[in-house]
Amino acid sequence: MDNSVIRLLKADEIECRAATVNEKGVSLLLYKDARVDQRILDETFGIFGWKRSHQSIEGNLYCTVEIFDKETGEWVSKQDVGTVGMAEKEKSQASDSFKRACFNWGIGRELYTAPFIWIPADRADIQKRGSRFVCNTHFKVKSIAYNADREIVSLSVCGEYGRTVYEWKEKSGTQGGKTPKSAASPSLSRGQMECLEKELERTGVEPETVQERYQVGELGQMTEETYKKVMAALAKTKSAEAA
Repeated sequence: MDNSVIRLLKADEIECRAATVNEKGVSLLLYKDARVDQRILDETFGIFGWKRSHQSIEGNLYCTVEIFDKETGEWVSKQDVGTVGMAEKEKSQASDSFKRACFNWGIGRELYTAPFIWIPADRADIQKRGSRFVCNTHFKVKSIAYNADREIVSLSVCGEYGRTVYEWKEKSGTQGGKTPKSAASPSLSRGQMECLEKELERTGVEPETVQERYQVGELGQMTEETYKKVMAALAKTKSAEAA
């Protein structure tokens, strides 16, 4: 079964979540919700062409998404485990495991190619609550474009009143409609970016500090070697609350 039949996400199907927030700005992560997964599964395979089930294994909730293969007449399944959210533990774990299983089918996998998104403080409503900074601005993806490899090549994000607060476009040239990958412009995986975001938040280290020290433009474009050096250095850094 060819996963390429699954269409790419539209701009209004992608949501933005604040990752690291400090007095200088906020970094964003892109994600999809379970309703988008359900809609795309219905569109692609029909309402009777897919099904989901959940199973608890060693205390973790797994979701299996099965697609009916008309060519073989068999159900093909892919499974993944969910993580626990801050509230409604079982519901969040069920939703997360479903979304992860859909990622395995290729729905929204293009989000893994997103660049590092940093919004300066003058373009967001950032306030300090106790020892933490929070962002009250609701961001939306205004436009997005992909290449033939299903990778993001341009992205714009808007804040309040539809004002554009972030714009990015792939700088490298194209060949035959595809954006070539090169050692000069690598890209971190979504998982690596999430780990980096957590460490920056834990330590209170500014993204600009990392960019300046390691001479990188976009954090998401650093090499694997640089990423390892950054993570090793952050691991030795005290938490912001303990500093």
